[in-house]
Amino acid sequence: MTATLISPVARDALQTWLSHQRALKGAAENTVTAYQGDVTEFLAFMAMHHGSHQGLAALAAITVSDMRAWMAQTRTTGVGSRSMARKLSAVKAFYRWLSEREGFEPTAVLMTRAPKFTRKLPRPLAVDAAKELIDCVGEQARAPWVAARDIAVLTLLWGCGLRISEALGLMGADAPLPDVLRISGKGGKERVVPVLPAAQQAVAAYLRLCPFHQEPQAPLFRAIRGGKLSPGAIQKVMASARMQLGLPASATPHAMRHSFATHLLDAGGDLRAIQELLGHASLSTTQAYTAVDTVRLLEVYNASHPKA
Repeated sequence: MTATLISPVARDALQTWLSHQRALKGAAENTVTAYQGDVTEFLAFMAMHHGSHQGLAALAAITVSDMRAWMAQTRTTGVGSRSMARKLSAVKAFYRWLSEREGFEPTAVLMTRAPKFTRKLPRPLAVDAAKELIDCVGEQARAPWVAARDIAVLTLLWGCGLRISEALGLMGADAPLPDVLRISGKGGKERVVPVLPAAQQAVAAYLRLCPFHQEPQAPLFRAIRGGKLSPGAIQKVMASARMQLGLPASATPHAMRHSFATHLLDAGGDLRAIQELLGHASLSTTQAYTAVDTVRLLEVYNASHPKA
């Protein structure tokens, strides 16, 4: 219903921009989908706000007052500050591209300030807690091959710093795991990740027990009926395990990736190297993934900077 409020020319411009994000910017499909939803909602609101379809000329004439009205209306639907900032970021990116293509001044949109919000820092697990969680996940499985599978997945998250989507995206052709993996992460960015012997052994143990034939083009990690294992299945077994161990709700599959970064840094790892292993574009993102304070970071910099 929302999309029908948007003029054909605005809809075409949005689709062209989304294609640009895929092809030239390398945006992940989940990111493109989020962009499409956010900008579609914005364009539909402007159509209702002005009582007519918004052609490109009307979109170019959007005012600061229009932007405030959109943000106020969006907030009344229960959208929090973080989500509002994300939506505004998508609209700005679209307008930046549209203004360059159509030759208008996008100041009213680009100068709109996002609401302030407190970033929630990730909460990695202690080393002992990570080990106990993996053991517990293995113990609660209903079949030996499922236990081996779940252990292998979590070992890859903690031992290699993979995202859960990256671990579950491995194919039969990736086994047996080599000493290094080439991982295509967010936005198609490729990185090389060393594979610890423990991870290789965990995957090998799973493959020995797995009842399904491992074909090169089939998923490496299988669900109970042989299909691709879903992130939700791993999230569910981790939720059960953390309840048994009395761990907080923050002990999620993604927390294992946080723990990978923190434990490496605690052991003296270089922040830049960890950034590469995680596939982060920004060092500040890597810092947020690690449970370290400013003092610890200064120690790393002082020990590694050539002028130190």
